[in-house]
Amino acid sequence: MSISTVSRILNGTARVSREKRQAVQDAIAQLNFEPNRLAQSLKRGRTMTVGVLTQDIGSSYFNETLQGVDKALANTGYAPLIVSGHWDTQDESDRIRLLIARRVDGIIILYGTLEPEQILAYTEQVPIVVTGRRIEAERACAIDLDHEAAGYAATRHLLDLNHRRIAHIKGPEEHRDAVQRFAGYRRALSEAGVDYDQRLVVNGDFREPSGLLAVMELLRRGVSFTAIFAANDQMAYGARLALYRHNIRIPEDISLIGFDDLPSSSYTTPPLTTMRQPLFDMGQTAAESLLSIIDQKRVESMRVKAELVVRETTRRLT
Repeated sequence: MSISTVSRILNGTARVSREKRQAVQDAIAQLNFEPNRLAQSLKRGRTMTVGVLTQDIGSSYFNETLQGVDKALANTGYAPLIVSGHWDTQDESDRIRLLIARRVDGIIILYGTLEPEQILAYTEQVPIVVTGRRIEAERACAIDLDHEAAGYAATRHLLDLNHRRIAHIKGPEEHRDAVQRFAGYRRALSEAGVDYDQRLVVNGDFREPSGLLAVMELLRRGVSFTAIFAANDQMAYGARLALYRHNIRIPEDISLIGFDDLPSSSYTTPPLTTMRQPLFDMGQTAAESLLSIIDQKRVESMRVKAELVVRETTRRLT
């Protein structure tokens, strides 16, 4: 057979007899032949790589999303190239420029601090899918969660259990999702006729130690509370440890609810009530959407909802 015929058999475009196709497959097995992926990429005009800008490669939150990305890319021929932006605008910009220089076929941005205008400027060079924000462009789409509604639902759950003194451990002020979850907390209190008390709100940074320190600060202030809404599960873990060290029982003395439903939340003592953010699904959808844009298909942005997962850290106040 000619070289061109064998090449077409390898890439699946040849119309040949079953015998010829089997002969090529037998030769591949005998020679342990592996196609030259770089040469194939150059011919197609693609590198078959997808850049993924995460924020913290050590975070359980981002790991769950990255697993969804990896699942979507499996058996597509595409490989992910993962970089971290460290929640720093300059770092994020530098990493995106690095990915573009590496000639990735598209980029997935997981949250971050870049302004929409900056992201739109990069779409002139490469297709982009972002999570955690709203953006619309011909070569971009977004997968966002309604964080305000989720923060409302978390607080509403505690209110429905007759709690009125509800503390809140906030995420960082510069994070849009943290600000929106706090807004949902305040809306739920307002609709329930519960006065907002600034003393019940403590700032955190989405990491476990800040949850521990937040509870220490609440106890230092001497303000009474019967429940805590932590803006993410990691801070809820820290809060749980601080309460344990002060012999405060969950949920008998204090109810606790988190946000994200990380895998570990099912195995805390007791298992954590939380708002489930479909992190794996969001990562998978982001990758699938990006591949569609690369193939010049129009993809619409979407907004997903969080789901209340009631476990054993919240109870009705009697």
